Amino acid sequence: MTLWEMAAVLAAGAGAGAINAVVGSGTLITFPVLLAVGLSPVTATVSNALGLVPGAISGAIGYRRELVGQRRRILRLGAVAAVGAVTGAALLLTLPESAFETIVPVLVGLALVLVVLQPWITRAVKRRRERTDVSPRPDGGLPLLAGMGLASVYGGYFAAAQGIIYLSLMGTLIDDTLQRLNAVKNVLAAIVNGVAALFFLFVADFDWTAVLLIAIGSTIGAQAGAALGRRFSPVVLRGVIVTVGTFAFVQLLLR
Repeated sequence: MTLWEMAAVLAAGAGAGAINAVVGSGTLITFPVLLAVGLSPVTATVSNALGLVPGAISGAIGYRRELVGQRRRILRLGAVAAVGAVTGAALLLTLPESAFETIVPVLVGLALVLVVLQPWITRAVKRRRERTDVSPRPDGGLPLLAGMGLASVYGGYFAAAQGIIYLSLMGTLIDDTLQRLNAVKNVLAAIVNGVAALFFLFVADFDWTAVLLIAIGSTIGAQAGAALGRRFSPVVLRGVIVTVGTFAFVQLLLR
């Protein structure tokens, strides 16, 4: 990499760390940048997963106050997330790269749609609860475990919008504040990224320069995101994610 390319990857890592701590979808920033500096899609995904682990841990630490009293929930969902992460990582390395290049644009496109529709989905769920006067179960039940398991398989394979999927599921099926659920989301993202990274570390090709730059950037960015997240405008964050994600989507289609 040139110095300018290294600076771009470092900045992308910082942006991803901040956005992951607050919303999720940071991969939609780092992934297109890694493609732009010449990494193949699979190598970019593996390098990104490894690099974002410190950022995910940093984001979880930044939300540590909201984690108080949620140990049982984290252990329960964390076990499901770990199994899903291994499954997704294995699929990434088992399926041919041609399959990945076909699947990823679809995943990025679906992630973008989810980012755009998230406010509408949240409002629709809230209206339905008020209309039916039915409260979500405190632990989410089997539907939450199944949904989080599938979301974690997706996260181990390709992590774009993984955090938003987690928040959507937990927000729908658990009766708790969004900030507390966001804290859980950060822990689960750290588990999925960490488990997938351990898997990739021994069996996959990755770019150490990209890994280190994203790790440094995401660690710093996650702390900033956790500290300032409540002040950020969701509209602005969503706009950045959609803009960068659209660039990634177009770039993937043109490869």
